[in-house]
Amino acid sequence: MPAQSPRPGAGPRVRRAGAEPRARSPRLRLAPSASRSNAVHPGAWWLWALGLATAASRTNNPLLLGLLVGVAGYVVAARKTDAPWARSYTAFIKIGLFVVGIRLAFNLVLGSPIPGSHTLVTLPELPLPDWAQGIRVGGRVTAEGMLFALYDGVRLATLLICVGAANALANPARLLKSLPGALYEAGVAVVVAMTFAPNMVADVVRLRTARRLRGRPTGGIRAIAQIGLPVLEGALERSVAVAASMDARGYGRSARVPAPVRHTTTVLTLGGLLGVCAGTYGLLASEGAGYGVPVLAGGLLACLAGLRLGGRRQIRTRYRPDRWGVRSWLVAGSGVAVAALTVWAGTYAPDALTLGVVPLTAPGLPLWPALSLLAGLLPAFVAPVPPKESQ
Repeated sequence: MPAQSPRPGAGPRVRRAGAEPRARSPRLRLAPSASRSNAVHPGAWWLWALGLATAASRTNNPLLLGLLVGVAGYVVAARKTDAPWARSYTAFIKIGLFVVGIRLAFNLVLGSPIPGSHTLVTLPELPLPDWAQGIRVGGRVTAEGMLFALYDGVRLATLLICVGAANALANPARLLKSLPGALYEAGVAVVVAMTFAPNMVADVVRLRTARRLRGRPTGGIRAIAQIGLPVLEGALERSVAVAASMDARGYGRSARVPAPVRHTTTVLTLGGLLGVCAGTYGLLASEGAGYGVPVLAGGLLACLAGLRLGGRRQIRTRYRPDRWGVRSWLVAGSGVAVAALTVWAGTYAPDALTLGVVPLTAPGLPLWPALSLLAGLLPAFVAPVPPKESQ
């Protein structure tokens, strides 16, 4: 019987005498490498980010807001890809810092309704006519008013950073494909609006790199003017290309549905949206926490029913739709948990979440509300690890 030839590339295995075979220790990987089958649903990233934003809207404590920014930044750094939309997070951080500076500048020039006894500077006050009562330009600037403006600016900046985290983690093309059929037309407008800023940032970075390689300056008003025109031209070309591809794929075709179904769909959708708006306002406002949850739940149910009926007129098909798996539930649930725990913290520690500026006191870090914000770090450990290169 002829001897079998060894496999190509397989060398002989030599074991030392008396050596015990080493048992391979199992490696527990909580987050596997990302693939098409285990990718987190883009809607889960947005629910996670909206949960962090809800928590940010319930407090003006700068330490808690800074912790929220740190949580969002850590998750983005751990799970973002190399895609163009993932590079927009730093741009949102810069916009947030700009918003804080604008809020402080407005308070410095226009004053603040917060009374204060610690005067920082007294600016020349511009006299205004009688019809402009209640408005002043210049005058006394107090430390209490500037601190109040700083708290408001940091809260608004945190909201923008949370939205930027969702833009950096959620694939806009997959988000558009996952929308219900009844919202497809509106979803196109929303996705285009969300992708405009990331694409613009990517174009600016590409053009500045090209100018730097050619030995041209990248700063100054002249350089900005020379970069702005190609950026706008690229945005126009992308819009025309998207419109042409949508027309080629038969976008806009719809099926006929009976009139009673259309009317019922309209009533359910509009009523549900009003309920969602009222319930969201109740959750964000401190005096509406009692009715916010039931109104929001009723509005969501009405919206889902309306979207279910409205989807009958759409005849488009989906190729390999994204599935909402266990990891998507964990990502979305972590954001919902952060929002719910922060709303609950407002019932037993309202003074720790909403700080006063009169008298001047240093902000403190409440223990349990701070620990509840750390639940937002869960996606950094359960979401699949993205590949090094963009797909």
